[in-house]
Amino acid sequence: MEFEPSTEERMALESLRRHVEAEVLPRVRPAWDRAFPPDLAHELLAGLVDFGIGAGWLPEADGGLGLSYVTSGLLYGELSRLAPDVAGLAYVSEGASMKLARLGTPEQKARYLPGMAAGRVIGCGAVTEPGAGSNVRQIRTRAVRDGGGWRLSGEKTFISNATVFDIATLLARTGEKEFTLFILDRAEHRFETREIAKLGLNGWSFGSISFDDLGIDDAFRLGPPGAGLREALSGFERARAWVAVIASGIARAALDDAIAYAVGRDQFGAPIAAHQLVQGLLADMACETEAASLLTLKALASLDRGGRADLPTSMAKIYASEAAVRVASKAIQVHGASGVTREFPVERHLRNARMLTIPDGTTQINQLIVGRELTGIAAFLGARHPETARTAAE
Repeated sequence: MEFEPSTEERMALESLRRHVEAEVLPRVRPAWDRAFPPDLAHELLAGLVDFGIGAGWLPEADGGLGLSYVTSGLLYGELSRLAPDVAGLAYVSEGASMKLARLGTPEQKARYLPGMAAGRVIGCGAVTEPGAGSNVRQIRTRAVRDGGGWRLSGEKTFISNATVFDIATLLARTGEKEFTLFILDRAEHRFETREIAKLGLNGWSFGSISFDDLGIDDAFRLGPPGAGLREALSGFERARAWVAVIASGIARAALDDAIAYAVGRDQFGAPIAAHQLVQGLLADMACETEAASLLTLKALASLDRGGRADLPTSMAKIYASEAAVRVASKAIQVHGASGVTREFPVERHLRNARMLTIPDGTTQINQLIVGRELTGIAAFLGARHPETARTAAE
């Protein structure tokens, strides 16, 4: 076990930090409370790929950097400390590129992966629907054979990157118990997207995608018919780890801001950092932030080893997202009245952290996954049908 970044990783983190502080933050700070427009989203992503963000997971053969999940997680953690909205934009796009790398035909890879590896093409994954959240098998979006192609009808909601993506990997029902992935291309297909206003992480696009009787050629089918559900569910393991990465970065930012404020703010003739109860708050925040980071690193290492990683990724997602909320709340307490104003960043840290207890399985859904992995018993309505119980949890 190695708990410290290597020399190369430290150099990469420092290079990324300098780039984000000089080139990213001046662009995104004025837009924290609204979704980045498509042009800005593309510029941000294109500027980050050389620093291992946005194409780090892709194998070198597909134009990426072939980074380990641990190294990539360290980079995303630093980005999340500074600009979590941008980290979310990038990791969702990177997840779509991995689906293309695994399932895409040579023609599909040649068409899309070079642009994704360069940060010019933004991806997203479209699974969730208004009536289907935790139970993916309940999706109603349908794809019906139509000659040499398909007709798609449905609506996806709560989709990250919804209003800025170029391509989406979209899951549709192609039979009673058959689910297939398709590539939705903004340049080729007609559909509508809408931004949904939300509590935090407002720079990161979040919205709906709707289409009615959309004709799509079979060349845009991703993988064989019926392979979509397994691929979509396998992506949730990685997504849970990356939600934990972003949450850990937000917690670190809240802790840093609380320490700086406590040292610089005088009260009763001394910095408030000299007061015992303030030090108690800071100590609790530091312990929770460190614990979240370590659980997240363990989850990332499990992904690097391959195979199922439900237990460590769900544990990391539960703890890191909930810890970030607690740490950000304590940061507001350290700031006192200043903490509830928008003149200081800690209220935004709390709103951002609170967003992360929901996606890729709520805290409660992930608790059931952990319970299932620990006991071998699925606590879902479909528990008597093991496969239904597993997919309901994921």
